[in-house]
Amino acid sequence: MSLFNNTLAQIEKAASLIGLNEDVLHILSEPQRKVEVSIPVRMDDGSLRLFEGFRVQHNNVCGPYKGGFRYHTQVDMEEVKALSAWMTIKCAVVGIPLGGAKGGVVVNPKELSEGEIERLTRNYVRLLEPVIGPDMDIPAPDVNTNAKIMDWFADEYSKLKGKDMKGVVTGKSLENGGSKGRSAATAQGGVYILDEFLREKDIKPEETTIVVQGFGNAGETAARLLTEEGYKVVGVSDSQGGIVCAHAVNPEEISSCKTDKSSVVHCGDPADCRRVTNEDLLELECDVLVLAAMENQLTKENAPLVKAKYILELANGPITPEADETLKQKNICIIPDILANAGGVTVSYFEMLQNADNNYLSEEEINEKLKEIMVTAWQEVKTNAEKYECTLREAAYATALGRLEEKLSEL
Repeated sequence: MSLFNNTLAQIEKAASLIGLNEDVLHILSEPQRKVEVSIPVRMDDGSLRLFEGFRVQHNNVCGPYKGGFRYHTQVDMEEVKALSAWMTIKCAVVGIPLGGAKGGVVVNPKELSEGEIERLTRNYVRLLEPVIGPDMDIPAPDVNTNAKIMDWFADEYSKLKGKDMKGVVTGKSLENGGSKGRSAATAQGGVYILDEFLREKDIKPEETTIVVQGFGNAGETAARLLTEEGYKVVGVSDSQGGIVCAHAVNPEEISSCKTDKSSVVHCGDPADCRRVTNEDLLELECDVLVLAAMENQLTKENAPLVKAKYILELANGPITPEADETLKQKNICIIPDILANAGGVTVSYFEMLQNADNNYLSEEEINEKLKEIMVTAWQEVKTNAEKYECTLREAAYATALGRLEEKLSEL
């Protein structure tokens, strides 16, 4: 089953729970617009390469399309369709007035120079220009894209329009109209949810062991935030493997070491830590497993081996539907991606508002507003889980679909 069909299956399951109008389900079953582009880039050696790119706009009934774009070799139309649908649902879960979109380019950015990446980005903007804009579709960072790339994106779009249009994209650097708190927002939002979840179970941070799969932006930030709150992060990993430590890792030291040595597998005190594969890391005994890497990390093959008590999904779609069912049978509670990682798009929304009125908030103000939205969303999802006697994932979808049905009924 494709990633997009997995997404539809999740939507349909929640739709049956709440008796969703069939017309609404039909509308959500296909994106409103799919764009496929061929991006010419002049390489440093003078040769010309063509890169395949995508932008999918799933639904804008709640507001302008919103969603990141990624640079990765595994990008394809089915993946981008799924991610765009998740964005529609995610924005509706937290109740912000935005729709869902997603984009990507098939490329390994590690093989390109900075100049080549900049030319790729600017040419991508030129091809997307007719279908994006501050009131139409606002892209953002995703896998292998960052603030510098967002700055290039905004600059190129502004040149095309002949005026300052920095609001076309979020996740920019602070000096170019970015929002404070944005780089940490995905992780911070998830930590707010986890704090509430564990507090209600009377589980104290110092008694909680955490394993983080994916030591990229979201995973690294989550490890740091959790450590600051007193949680015991005992294992981390990246694409090359991971380490697990008897006591706890120091996220700041691991981050610095990874910068120097390219992977976390070369880090940690050898007397306290041991190397593990990514597969082994997912099967470690711990209280909370944080999934912050890519899609489809837990499958029907390895889900039976998971020993975590709880799972926090900071990545999009890290658990397949088959694995989801297995984990449900094992009574492993999952805080789903469409709720747990919605902090990123929420602070992107704040950035849009700040760009529009040229009034910028402090990081403390941003985090206060983010916490309020995330905790409110958590309470709504928890209430629906109790109402429908279902999982948190099903309840999150039910929450979102209820809002979307209300909006679509106005058409």
